[in-house]
Amino acid sequence: MIRTVLFDLDGTIIDTNDLIIETFIEILKDVVPAPFNREHIIPSMGLTLEQQLQIFTKQDDVSDYVTAYRTYNRTRHDEMVKPFPHVNEVVHTLAEAGIQLGVVTTKVRESTGRVLRMFELWDKMGTVVTVQDVTHAKPHPEPVLKAIEALGADPATTIMVGDSPADIQSANAAGAISCGVAWSLKGEAELRKYEPRHIIHDMRDIYALVGLERSAGEKR
Repeated sequence: MIRTVLFDLDGTIIDTNDLIIETFIEILKDVVPAPFNREHIIPSMGLTLEQQLQIFTKQDDVSDYVTAYRTYNRTRHDEMVKPFPHVNEVVHTLAEAGIQLGVVTTKVRESTGRVLRMFELWDKMGTVVTVQDVTHAKPHPEPVLKAIEALGADPATTIMVGDSPADIQSANAAGAISCGVAWSLKGEAELRKYEPRHIIHDMRDIYALVGLERSAGEKR
Protein backbone atom coordinates (compact mmCIF):
# COMPACT_ATOMS: atom_id res chain seq x y z
CA MET A 1 0.00 0.00 0.00
CA ILE A 2 1.40 3.40 -0.99
CA ARG A 3 1.49 5.78 1.97
CA THR A 4 3.55 8.58 0.47
CA VAL A 5 3.61 10.29 -2.94
CA LEU A 6 6.50 12.54 -3.95
CA PHE A 7 6.30 14.71 -7.04
CA ASP A 8 8.88 16.32 -9.23
CA LEU A 9 7.78 19.86 -10.11
CA ASP A 10 8.70 21.13 -13.60
CA GLY A 11 7.23 18.99 -16.35
CA THR A 12 5.44 16.72 -13.87
CA ILE A 13 2.82 18.64 -11.93
CA ILE A 14 3.51 22.14 -13.27
CA ASP A 15 3.78 22.86 -16.99
CA THR A 16 6.80 25.13 -17.18
CA ASN A 17 8.12 23.54 -20.36
CA ASP A 18 7.59 26.47 -22.72
CA LEU A 19 8.89 28.94 -20.14
CA ILE A 20 12.08 26.96 -19.59
CA ILE A 21 12.75 26.56 -23.31
CA GLU A 22 11.99 30.20 -24.09
CA THR A 23 14.29 31.35 -21.28
CA PHE A 24 17.24 29.29 -22.44
CA ILE A 25 16.83 30.42 -26.04
CA GLU A 26 16.55 34.08 -25.03
CA ILE A 27 19.55 34.27 -22.71
CA LEU A 28 21.82 32.13 -24.90
CA LYS A 29 20.88 33.49 -28.33
CA ASP A 30 24.21 35.32 -28.66
CA VAL A 31 26.23 32.62 -26.91
CA VAL A 32 25.30 29.23 -28.34
CA PRO A 33 25.73 28.81 -32.11
CA ALA A 34 22.57 28.39 -34.17
CA PRO A 35 20.57 26.30 -34.48
CA PHE A 36 19.67 26.20 -30.78
CA ASN A 37 16.09 25.19 -30.15
CA ARG A 38 13.80 23.00 -28.06
CA GLU A 39 15.23 19.80 -29.53
CA HIS A 40 18.64 20.76 -28.15
CA ILE A 41 17.22 21.68 -24.74
CA ILE A 42 14.81 18.82 -23.99
CA PRO A 43 17.44 16.05 -23.50
CA SER A 44 19.01 17.86 -20.52
CA MET A 45 15.77 18.83 -18.80
CA GLY A 46 15.69 17.33 -15.33
CA LEU A 47 19.31 18.24 -14.60
CA THR A 48 20.15 21.25 -12.47
CA LEU A 49 20.17 24.68 -14.09
CA GLU A 50 23.93 24.93 -13.65
CA GLN A 51 24.48 21.56 -15.31
CA GLN A 52 22.30 22.50 -18.25
CA LEU A 53 24.05 25.81 -18.75
CA GLN A 54 27.46 24.13 -18.60
CA ILE A 55 26.34 21.70 -21.30
CA PHE A 56 24.99 24.46 -23.56
CA THR A 57 27.80 27.01 -23.11
CA LYS A 58 30.66 24.53 -22.64
CA GLN A 59 31.85 26.74 -19.79
CA ASP A 60 32.53 25.77 -16.17
CA ASP A 61 31.62 29.11 -14.58
CA VAL A 62 28.01 29.79 -15.53
CA SER A 63 27.09 32.08 -12.63
CA ASP A 64 26.30 35.05 -14.90
CA TYR A 65 24.06 32.86 -17.05
CA VAL A 66 22.27 31.59 -13.95
CA THR A 67 21.51 35.18 -12.95
CA ALA A 68 20.32 36.04 -16.45
CA TYR A 69 18.16 32.91 -16.58
CA ARG A 70 16.43 33.61 -13.28
CA THR A 71 15.91 37.28 -14.10
CA TYR A 72 14.25 36.58 -17.45
CA ASN A 73 12.35 33.57 -16.13
CA ARG A 74 10.86 35.62 -13.30
CA THR A 75 9.48 38.25 -15.67
CA ARG A 76 7.61 35.66 -17.76
CA HIS A 77 6.78 33.14 -15.05
CA ASP A 78 3.26 33.96 -13.92
CA GLU A 79 1.80 34.31 -17.41
CA MET A 80 3.34 31.13 -18.80
CA VAL A 81 2.98 28.44 -16.15
CA LYS A 82 -0.01 26.28 -15.23
CA PRO A 83 -0.68 22.92 -13.59
CA PHE A 84 -1.03 19.88 -15.80
CA PRO A 85 -4.57 18.50 -16.12
CA HIS A 86 -6.14 17.15 -12.90
CA VAL A 87 -3.13 18.00 -10.73
CA ASN A 88 -5.06 20.11 -8.24
CA GLU A 89 -7.84 17.53 -8.00
CA VAL A 90 -5.41 14.68 -7.40
CA VAL A 91 -3.22 16.51 -4.88
CA HIS A 92 -6.19 17.65 -2.81
CA THR A 93 -7.86 14.22 -2.98
CA LEU A 94 -4.71 12.40 -1.92
CA ALA A 95 -4.21 14.79 0.98
CA GLU A 96 -7.80 14.31 2.11
CA ALA A 97 -7.29 10.54 1.98
CA GLY A 98 -4.35 10.79 4.37
CA ILE A 99 -1.59 10.19 1.82
CA GLN A 100 1.62 12.00 2.71
CA LEU A 101 2.76 14.34 -0.07
CA GLY A 102 5.98 16.08 -0.98
CA VAL A 103 7.87 17.78 -3.79
CA VAL A 104 11.42 16.88 -4.81
CA THR A 105 12.82 19.31 -7.37
CA THR A 106 16.02 20.67 -8.88
CA LYS A 107 14.56 24.18 -8.70
CA VAL A 108 15.57 26.67 -6.00
CA ARG A 109 13.28 27.24 -3.04
CA GLU A 110 12.07 30.72 -4.00
CA SER A 111 10.66 29.74 -7.39
CA THR A 112 9.39 26.42 -6.06
CA GLY A 113 7.39 28.12 -3.31
CA ARG A 114 6.15 30.75 -5.71
CA VAL A 115 4.57 28.35 -8.17
CA LEU A 116 3.17 25.99 -5.54
CA ARG A 117 1.47 28.89 -3.78
CA MET A 118 0.14 30.25 -7.07
CA PHE A 119 -1.88 27.10 -7.57
CA GLU A 120 -2.76 26.40 -3.92
CA LEU A 121 -0.52 23.36 -3.68
CA TRP A 122 2.03 24.51 -1.11
CA ASP A 123 -0.08 23.78 1.97
CA LYS A 124 -0.75 20.22 0.81
CA MET A 125 2.94 19.31 0.77
CA GLY A 126 4.37 17.82 3.94
CA THR A 127 7.88 18.49 2.70
CA VAL A 128 9.54 20.34 -0.17
CA VAL A 129 13.11 19.38 -1.07
CA THR A 130 14.84 21.76 -3.48
CA VAL A 131 18.28 21.75 -5.03
CA GLN A 132 19.38 24.10 -2.23
CA ASP A 133 18.54 21.51 0.42
CA VAL A 134 20.89 18.76 -0.77
CA THR A 135 24.53 18.16 -1.53
CA HIS A 136 23.76 15.88 -4.48
CA ALA A 137 20.85 16.62 -6.82
CA LYS A 138 18.83 13.99 -8.69
CA PRO A 139 19.69 11.46 -10.14
CA HIS A 140 21.49 10.86 -6.82
CA PRO A 141 19.15 9.26 -4.24
CA GLU A 142 19.78 12.00 -1.65
CA PRO A 143 16.82 14.27 -2.55
CA VAL A 144 14.28 11.44 -2.47
CA LEU A 145 15.77 10.01 0.73
CA LYS A 146 15.70 13.45 2.35
CA ALA A 147 11.99 13.83 1.57
CA ILE A 148 11.25 10.34 2.87
CA GLU A 149 13.14 11.07 6.08
CA ALA A 150 11.36 14.40 6.57
CA LEU A 151 7.99 12.67 6.32
CA GLY A 152 9.00 9.71 8.47
CA ALA A 153 8.08 7.53 5.51
CA ASP A 154 9.22 4.13 4.28
CA PRO A 155 10.87 3.95 0.82
CA ALA A 156 8.98 0.71 0.13
CA THR A 157 5.63 2.50 0.46
CA THR A 158 6.73 5.72 -1.26
CA ILE A 159 6.19 6.51 -4.92
CA MET A 160 8.23 9.19 -6.69
CA VAL A 161 6.51 10.67 -9.75
CA GLY A 162 8.59 12.47 -12.36
CA ASP A 163 9.08 13.34 -16.01
CA SER A 164 12.81 12.76 -16.40
CA PRO A 165 15.33 9.94 -16.20
CA ALA A 166 16.85 11.72 -13.18
CA ASP A 167 13.58 11.31 -11.26
CA ILE A 168 13.40 7.60 -12.03
CA GLN A 169 17.06 7.01 -11.22
CA SER A 170 16.84 8.91 -7.94
CA ALA A 171 13.75 6.96 -6.87
CA ASN A 172 15.19 3.59 -7.82
CA ALA A 173 18.46 4.31 -6.04
CA ALA A 174 16.57 5.39 -2.92
CA GLY A 175 14.58 2.16 -2.83
CA ALA A 176 11.34 3.99 -3.59
CA ILE A 177 8.77 3.13 -6.27
CA SER A 178 9.55 5.07 -9.44
CA CYS A 179 6.78 6.38 -11.67
CA GLY A 180 7.24 8.21 -14.96
CA VAL A 181 4.67 10.47 -16.58
CA ALA A 182 3.81 9.85 -20.21
CA TRP A 183 3.39 13.60 -20.86
CA SER A 184 7.14 14.09 -20.40
CA LEU A 185 8.72 16.01 -23.27
CA LYS A 186 11.29 13.23 -23.41
CA GLY A 187 8.61 10.73 -24.34
CA GLU A 188 7.42 7.54 -22.71
CA ALA A 189 9.85 5.35 -24.65
CA GLU A 190 12.83 7.31 -23.34
CA LEU A 191 11.64 7.07 -19.74
CA ARG A 192 11.12 3.31 -20.01
CA LYS A 193 14.86 2.88 -20.68
CA TYR A 194 15.44 3.77 -17.02
CA GLU A 195 13.09 1.07 -15.71
CA PRO A 196 10.37 2.95 -13.87
CA ARG A 197 8.04 0.67 -11.89
CA HIS A 198 5.05 2.51 -13.33
CA ILE A 199 4.15 4.90 -16.14
CA ILE A 200 0.99 7.00 -15.81
CA HIS A 201 -0.83 8.61 -18.73
CA ASP A 202 -3.20 10.76 -16.67
CA MET A 203 -2.55 12.22 -13.22
CA ARG A 204 -5.68 10.43 -12.01
CA ASP A 205 -3.94 7.09 -12.67
CA ILE A 206 -2.28 7.66 -9.28
CA TYR A 207 -5.56 6.81 -7.58
CA ALA A 208 -5.23 3.15 -8.53
CA LEU A 209 -1.63 3.06 -7.33
CA VAL A 210 -2.60 4.27 -3.85
CA GLY A 211 -5.76 2.18 -3.62
CA LEU A 212 -8.38 4.84 -4.31
CA GLU A 213 -11.20 4.63 -6.80
CA ARG A 214 -10.79 6.65 -9.99
CA SER A 215 -14.00 8.50 -9.04
CA ALA A 216 -12.50 9.69 -5.73
CA GLY A 217 -11.64 13.12 -7.06
CA GLU A 218 -15.10 13.67 -8.55
CA LYS A 219 -16.47 14.13 -5.05
CA ARG A 220 -14.51 17.34 -4.63
